[in-house]
Amino acid sequence: MRSGFGAICGAVLIASLCSPALAQWKWRDKNNQVQYSDLPPPPSVPDASILQRPASANRRMLPGVAASSAQSPASAASGLAAPKGVEPELEARLRKEEQQKAAKLKAESEKLAAQKADNCNRARMQLRGLDEGLRVARVNEKGERELLDDKGRAEEAARNREVINADCK
Repeated sequence: MRSGFGAICGAVLIASLCSPALAQWKWRDKNNQVQYSDLPPPPSVPDASILQRPASANRRMLPGVAASSAQSPASAASGLAAPKGVEPELEARLRKEEQQKAAKLKAESEKLAAQKADNCNRARMQLRGLDEGLRVARVNEKGERELLDDKGRAEEAARNREVINADCK
């Protein structure tokens, strides 16, 4: 009974040690020599020259192959290839972060645009009231209410025109 168990354990151990040997790359280099390695070929080797890939690399390499085929002709001519084997989880996380940043910037710009529109409407209404001759009162430093004279009305109208010029575009 013990010899059967030992044989099974030995077979499992041998099989697990042999699996890295199955992960072999085979490609032709620039001198047309066939190269073998357990590491992927250098980026300068075109995909057409890769003769054999490990089975696990085929699944992982699909995003990298798609990225390298989508690269611009200028980068393809210069020999710069996209990184192969980029992890999909990392790409998804980076995409999500960029989308969150874009959404945050969009929300901030919409908020700023709404504030400018509100300032514009308020300044136009105040200027209309000043131009129509409505009485305008202001509270001074002492907390007392005082009506604007002609000089104060002109200053307030000029300030409202500046706000309109800045925010009403």
